[in-house]
Amino acid sequence: MKNIILSIILLALASVSCNQKNKALETDSSVAVKTTAELYSCPMHPEITGKKGAECSECGMELTEKVVQMPKTEKDDASATAIKTENAVAATSFTINEIVSSYLTLKNALVKDDSNGAAKAGNTLYATFEKVNSNTILNAKLKNKYNEIAVNAKKHVKDIGENAGKIARQREYFALLSKEVHDLIKTFGTDQKLYQDYCPMYNQGKDGYWISETKDVKNPYYGSEMLSCGRMVQALL
Repeated sequence: MKNIILSIILLALASVSCNQKNKALETDSSVAVKTTAELYSCPMHPEITGKKGAECSECGMELTEKVVQMPKTEKDDASATAIKTENAVAATSFTINEIVSSYLTLKNALVKDDSNGAAKAGNTLYATFEKVNSNTILNAKLKNKYNEIAVNAKKHVKDIGENAGKIARQREYFALLSKEVHDLIKTFGTDQKLYQDYCPMYNQGKDGYWISETKDVKNPYYGSEMLSCGRMVQALL
C-alpha cells in the first residue's frame, strides 16, 4: 500500500515538473523571437541595421543603437496603396512616344546632311512639346521633372528650326537636345526599342551622344563624312 501511495506522489511531482519545464521553454521561445526581431544600427551609419553586436558593413563598428520600429497602421497601408495607384495612373495616362518619334525624324535628317529637313523636323518637335499635356501626370515630382526637361528641350529645337542652312549649328543644339530626350526616356519610358549611341570624335568626345531606333550606327553629327563613326552605348527599354 505504501509503495502504491509513493508511486502516485512521484507521478504527480513528475507531472508538475514537466508542466513547469514546458512553460519555461515557451517563455524562452517567446523571448528568443522577440530578441531576433529587434534591430540595432551603427552609431556612424544609422541606415545599416542588423543583430546587436554585428559589424557595420561600412565602417566595421558594432551595431549598438536599438532601432525603434513603429507598428504599421491602416493609414500607412492606405498611403502606400495610394502612391502605387497614383504612379500607375501616371504611367498609363502619359506618354512621350510622339516626342520620341519627332526627335528621330530630326536625327535622321541630320544623318542625311539635310539642314532644311532638320529645321522642319525641329519645328515639328517644338509643336509636339507644346501639344503634350503634362497635367495628365498625377505624380507631382514626375510632372516637375517633365516640365523642366521640356523647357530646355524646346529652346534647343527652336534654335534648330531657326538655323536652316547652318547644319553645324543645328548639330550643336541637337547634342544638347539629345541629353534632354535621353532623360525623358529614362524617366517615362517608351513603347519603342531604342539605343543610345556615342561618337568620340564629336566635340572632343564631350557630348557626342544621340538616340537611335536601330542598332546600326548612323552618325547625325558628321553625316556622310563619317556615317558609321561611333558605337552603341546601351539599349533603352
